[in-house]
Amino acid sequence: MSREKAAKIVLKTCMGLKSNESILIVTDKRKKKLAGIFLKEAKRITKRAKLIETKIAKVSGEEPPKNIADEMQNYDVELLITTKSLSHTKARKKACKNGSRIASMPGLKSSVLNALDIDYRKIVKVNNRLIKMISKGNKMRVTTKKGTDLTMDIRGRRCFDDNGLLNKKGSFGNLPAGEVAVAPLERKTEGIYVVDASQAGLGKLKKPIQFHIRKGYAKRIVGDKRKTTKLKKLLKNKEYRGVAEFGIGTNPKARVTGIILEDEKALKTVHIAIGNNVSFGGRLSVPVHLDGVILKPSVYLDDKIIMKEGKLVL
Repeated sequence: MSREKAAKIVLKTCMGLKSNESILIVTDKRKKKLAGIFLKEAKRITKRAKLIETKIAKVSGEEPPKNIADEMQNYDVELLITTKSLSHTKARKKACKNGSRIASMPGLKSSVLNALDIDYRKIVKVNNRLIKMISKGNKMRVTTKKGTDLTMDIRGRRCFDDNGLLNKKGSFGNLPAGEVAVAPLERKTEGIYVVDASQAGLGKLKKPIQFHIRKGYAKRIVGDKRKTTKLKKLLKNKEYRGVAEFGIGTNPKARVTGIILEDEKALKTVHIAIGNNVSFGGRLSVPVHLDGVILKPSVYLDDKIIMKEGKLVL
């Protein structure tokens, strides 16, 4: 799919941008060329389109500079096409609170754009069924043949519906879209999860990484020494290591390529994140959010199976 067609899908179908609305595209030097395609298409719809360049963050979840954060408070629609994610930042959350409709597109590449060309009505339908089930549950357990066995308490936590339709005031999500996620209760997650597909900060994995969780925090990270050393540097403070998110991929065109933006949306996967989760109902406010994608999991909701070795059971 061409980049121009992808931009049209994002602006018209997903964001619902209108001729009388303003749009801001936040990007950095690595993503500026691709962001420029979206700017060009936005200018075909509205005269109030602007692109602003920010610095490349060290890690996903890091706050943007003050001038960027301030600028984000003034637009109807925003696309965050950056190297690292601005999803879990106070700046993004404040802009949504002010009414901005925001799509976060961290690590976006041309190879990811095909996952935008989907039937969003079907995504809405699948997501709604998952949300209806999960919202009534108390405990979630995920297992895999590679050693994952993790139990999470989700009682009282609302689900994050990433269905790609961001046309309501204050709405937020990723593009490409396609996931349902929940923030487990703090200090209530126990067990081990094994990331075998891809890990934020590391890309696609050749060897799995084990996260040993006790009282909601990663006490040990075990795997390839070079990879785990890098990961531990990103999670240098103990408070960064809280289990923040459990998500299920629902996009039929998403693939696992090492780009987390797309990987975590793929069917037959779940993802677990360490770090910040205040943007979707949690209480972990730290400057990092790192997702790990897991292949062919089985997921249980209060002992009822809802996914069997990667296949949804709805």
